[in-house]
Amino acid sequence: MGPHAGVPGDAPLISRPALGLAVVGLGASLAPLDIAVNVALPAISGHFGLALVDVQWIVICYVLVYGSLMLVCGKLGDLFGHRLIFQIGLAISAVGCAACAAAPDWPLFLWARACQGVGTALALSCTPALATSLFSEGQRTRALAAYASSMALAAAVGPLLGGVLVELWGWPAVYWVRVPLALVTLAFSGLLPTPRTESRPFDAPGALLLAACMSTLLLSLVLSQRRDVAGIWAVVLLVVALLLLASYVWRANRVPEPIIRPALFADARFAIPNMLNVLANLASFSILLLTPYYLANVLKLTPLGIGIVLAMTFGGSLTGAPLSAFLVRRIGQRPTVFAGVAFVGLGLLPLAFTGIDTAVLLVAALLVLQGIGQGLLVVAYTDIVTATLPPRDRGVAGSLSLLTRTLGTVSGASVLTALQAYGAEGFAGAAGFLAGYQFAFMVAGGGLLVALLLSCLWPRAWSATH
Repeated sequence: MGPHAGVPGDAPLISRPALGLAVVGLGASLAPLDIAVNVALPAISGHFGLALVDVQWIVICYVLVYGSLMLVCGKLGDLFGHRLIFQIGLAISAVGCAACAAAPDWPLFLWARACQGVGTALALSCTPALATSLFSEGQRTRALAAYASSMALAAAVGPLLGGVLVELWGWPAVYWVRVPLALVTLAFSGLLPTPRTESRPFDAPGALLLAACMSTLLLSLVLSQRRDVAGIWAVVLLVVALLLLASYVWRANRVPEPIIRPALFADARFAIPNMLNVLANLASFSILLLTPYYLANVLKLTPLGIGIVLAMTFGGSLTGAPLSAFLVRRIGQRPTVFAGVAFVGLGLLPLAFTGIDTAVLLVAALLVLQGIGQGLLVVAYTDIVTATLPPRDRGVAGSLSLLTRTLGTVSGASVLTALQAYGAEGFAGAAGFLAGYQFAFMVAGGGLLVALLLSCLWPRAWSATH
């Protein structure tokens, strides 16, 4: 296989790879900028006259669509070219965002959100592969660090941008602003390389099974946290997801070109980092889910103060990403992943002991520590997945690293809500919230560290050498 056959060779595929990386980062930022929608939820619900229980579908239909399609879209990038799939995704994202902003009624708005989810899946799934294709293999980790930094920066900007846009122009602005962003990225996407792709078959039945499995699993996790839905439905959907997964595994072991080979997960060196990435993102979601209420109701911070403190976690990620690239070169991928998970747990666990008298600076420092851990983790973990899968499957590798993060955050919404409610039992009012908050962080941070220690029972998973 030559250096242009779908993977980077010894030299960059374009003369100005930094400019290409900026284009990739701009396109990838469309996904984390969706955090701005959270700020606009009250205005959207007021516009369409929604009950609180219905507002959740704004997030649910978007996450279900892009989460279920992520791996399939990554495979499409491997088969037909990452740049082409990226460009199609940008175009669909622009249409989806414009349709959301202009939707005349609630059903059409949800269809537009689903369209936006398709665009996100197509574009985002190929961004890690595009980022690494711009540089030589020796610079792969640096490329991933720059990519992760662009995602963290967009996530930090999202809430502030959302507040400003809603205040000045109303809720449609959080969607309109991404239309020119997608179109500008599309216009400059011609700067990205177009490596030759091999002629390989696309396993359409396997893709349908995998997409159905992921959508059913994600929907099961979502419904498990909704009190207006009988719990049996979440269980039924989970069973269906497991049956679909078994069907996919059966098929994938019998076709020459599956979407992703199940045998990869039989190796602890591959399975354990993937599992811990899910758990680390599950635990870390406690910050976005619970800490805003702690800052507002317990520490009595203003909305601006809350935004500044929460931004500390993304600021930590901006520091952790380049540090991860440095550590991978010095100590290896796996020790860096181990350190990243440890930092995440050590940043979360002390938050279980915070209260009404806790200094804001201490909370901010712990969020920075957790963010640094996330930065260390995401770069080194993505590098492990990228190095493990064949070079021709870079799209699947990148989309897998994004999918495990999505599984963590979606399951985190269910698990952490249940933990907070359990810890609050027997208490009333603010005392009840704080007790539940502390219990949730005790289990999230402590549980993550326990899982990390248990993973040491398989020392091969963390050794720098095979």
